[in-house]
Amino acid sequence: MTSTSRTADGRRSAWTRLSDHLDENSEGYGPLRGTLGAGRIGMIWLAANLVVTTLLTGTLFVPGVSWTTALGMIVLGTLIGGTVLVLVGNMGTRTGLATMSLTKGSFGLRGSFLPVAANVVILMGWSWVQAMLAGVTVNFLVAQATGFSNPVLFSVLCQTLVVALAVLGHEGIARIEPWLAVVILGIMAWIFTVAFTSYPVADFAALPADPGAGWSSIAVLDVVIATAISWTVLSAEFNRLARTQPAGMIGSGTGYVLSTVAAMSLGATAIAYVVLDGGEAVGFDPTVLVAAFGAPLAVVVFLSVMATNTMVVYGMVSSVVNLTPSRRLRFLPTALALGAVSILGSTWLGLLDQFTSFLVLIGSLFIPVFAIMLVDYYVVKRGSYGADILRGRGGRYWYRGGVNPAAVVVWTVGAASSLVLTYVLPSPVGATIPTFVVSAALYLGWALAARRIVPGRPAQHHLADAPAETDGTVRSAPHGGLGEVDEPEEAADAPR
Repeated sequence: MTSTSRTADGRRSAWTRLSDHLDENSEGYGPLRGTLGAGRIGMIWLAANLVVTTLLTGTLFVPGVSWTTALGMIVLGTLIGGTVLVLVGNMGTRTGLATMSLTKGSFGLRGSFLPVAANVVILMGWSWVQAMLAGVTVNFLVAQATGFSNPVLFSVLCQTLVVALAVLGHEGIARIEPWLAVVILGIMAWIFTVAFTSYPVADFAALPADPGAGWSSIAVLDVVIATAISWTVLSAEFNRLARTQPAGMIGSGTGYVLSTVAAMSLGATAIAYVVLDGGEAVGFDPTVLVAAFGAPLAVVVFLSVMATNTMVVYGMVSSVVNLTPSRRLRFLPTALALGAVSILGSTWLGLLDQFTSFLVLIGSLFIPVFAIMLVDYYVVKRGSYGADILRGRGGRYWYRGGVNPAAVVVWTVGAASSLVLTYVLPSPVGATIPTFVVSAALYLGWALAARRIVPGRPAQHHLADAPAETDGTVRSAPHGGLGEVDEPEEAADAPR
C-alpha cells in the first residue's frame, strides 16, 4: 500500500472513529433513568440560565418602565413561566423522556415532527443570537485595543469555535458549566455592589419611566414568561436526570427562579446605573455594559456564551438525529451541516435588533405546544404514558396516520391567537397567558367531546422499566441511553 493510500485510510478511520463515538454518546431516543438529587438539579438550572442573554433581556425594560416595576414583573413572570417549566420537566422525570420525545404523546408519533422542527428553528435562532453577542463583545475589546473592528468576522469565528466544541468538547463544557456559574455569580455580585455603592437604591426607584420606549408592565411580563417558555424546551432533558419527582421539581423550580430573577434584575439594574451615570440606555447591547463595568464583564460574556451556545448547538443536532427511533441520522455529518448553517446565520447582526420579536415568536410557537402537552399528560392521559410512545409506528399514539389532527389544529389556533393578541388586538393582560388558557381549553374540550379522557388513575411506570406494549422489541441503547423499538410491518391508521 502506498503512503498516500495509508494516509487516506487513516483519515477515513479517524472520521469513522469520531463518528461512531458521537453516535454512541449522543442523547438517546428513549427513556433515561435519573440519579441526581435536588441540589444537583438546582445547580444545573442555575448554571444553564446564568447567561448573558437572560441578563441582557433585563436591559430591555428600563427606562421603558420604572426600575421597581421591572423587578416586580421579572419576579411574577418568572414564577408563572417557571410553573410551566417545572410541570413539563416533571413529565421527563416520570417517564425518562426528553421534551420533544414527549410531544409524541399528544401530537402523535409523526405529528411530533412539527414541534421538533419548530424547536430546531428556535435553537438555531438562539445559536445565532449567542454567537453575535460573543462576536460583538470580542470586537469591542479588539477595537479598543487596536482600532480594528469587524463584528461579523468575530461572530463567525466565535460560532465556528462553538461548532467545534459541540462536536469535540460538549462533555467537558457540561462539566465546567457549574463552575462557570460560580464565576458569573461573583461578577454579578460585584456589579450589584458597584451600582448600589455609586447610587442609593432610592435613586434607582426614582428613575422616571419613558413611555416613548414602547414598554408597559404587561409587555415586560409577556417577555419574561416567553423567556421561561424558551427554556422549557430543555426542561425534560434536564429533569429526567433527577432521581425523584420532588428532586426534579424542587431543583428546577429553585434553580430556574433564582437564576432568572438574579440575571434579569442585574440587567435592569445595570442599565439603570448607566442612565443614572449619564449614559444612553441601549437595550440588549453587551458593549454598553462592558464600557460601564470593564473587561471582566466581557470575559464572562464570552465564556458564558461559548458554554451555553455549545450545548444549544449540541441539543439542536441531537433533536434532529433522534427524530425517529429507526433510520437514525449520523451525528457528525448532521452536526457539520447544521453547524454550517449556524455559522452563516451568525453574520445576520440585525437579528439582535429584533430580539423581542424573536421571543414573541418563541412564545407563539411553544406556549400552545406546552399547554397541549400538560393537558394531554396530566388530564387526558391521567399522568401516564405507556411504552407505545417508543414505537416508530402503530399503537395508542398513532392517532390518524401518526398525527393527532386535534393537537395540530389547537396548536395552529393558539399560535395565531398569540400573534393577533401581540400585534393586532393587544390584550390588557398580554398575549402569553390568554394563549395558554385558550390552547388548554380547546384541547381539553376536544378530549371531552371525543371521549378521550382515560378513566381511573393508571400508574405511571418509568419507561426504562415499563414492559413493551407493542409488537416490536424494546432495545436498550448504550450507556443507559434510550431504547428503540422495531417498527412492525403494518399498523392500523384508525385511532385507538
